[in-house]
Amino acid sequence: MIGVGKIKQYSNVLDKPLTKGKQEVSLSAFAFLFSELVQYNQTQVDNIGELERRLEDAGYAVGARVLELLCHRDKGNRRETRLLNILSFVHSTVWKVLFGKVADSLEKGTEHEDEYMISEKELLVNKFISIPKDMGTFNCGAFVAGIVRVIALLCSVTVN
Repeated sequence: MIGVGKIKQYSNVLDKPLTKGKQEVSLSAFAFLFSELVQYNQTQVDNIGELERRLEDAGYAVGARVLELLCHRDKGNRRETRLLNILSFVHSTVWKVLFGKVADSLEKGTEHEDEYMISEKELLVNKFISIPKDMGTFNCGAFVAGIVRVIALLCSVTVN
C-alpha cells in the first residue's frame, strides 16, 4: 500500500529539513516578482545609485533570513567565523539554496589581501531584466551583493 508508514511530525516549520520536498520556485514567478521589486523601487528613487542601494537593502533582508534558516537546520546554530570559510559557505551552500547550483567560482583578489570575488557568469537576477539606455550602469546584482554582504557581516560577529 502506498503511503503507509510513519510520517515524521515536526513541531516547528524551521525543523523541517531543507532537502525534503520540492525546493524549487517557478522561474517565471521569480522573474515576475523580482521585476516588480525593481520597478517599485525605481519609482521611489531619483538615481541609479539609490536604486542599487535599495536592492542591496532588500538583499540584506533575504540574506539574513536565509542565513538564520541554514544555520538552524544544517549547522546546529553554528556559524563560520573565518572570512574564507564564510565565503566558501556562501559560494556553495547558500548559492545552491538560492539559485539551484554552486556559484561558478570563488577567487582571491589581487589588490588587497582580504579581497575575494564570487563569480557567476549568468546571474539569475540579471537574466530577465532589460535595462533602458538612460540606466546603462544599473546592475540588479546589487540584490545578490546585499545577500552576500549580510551573511559575511552576521557570520563575522561572534556571540559570547
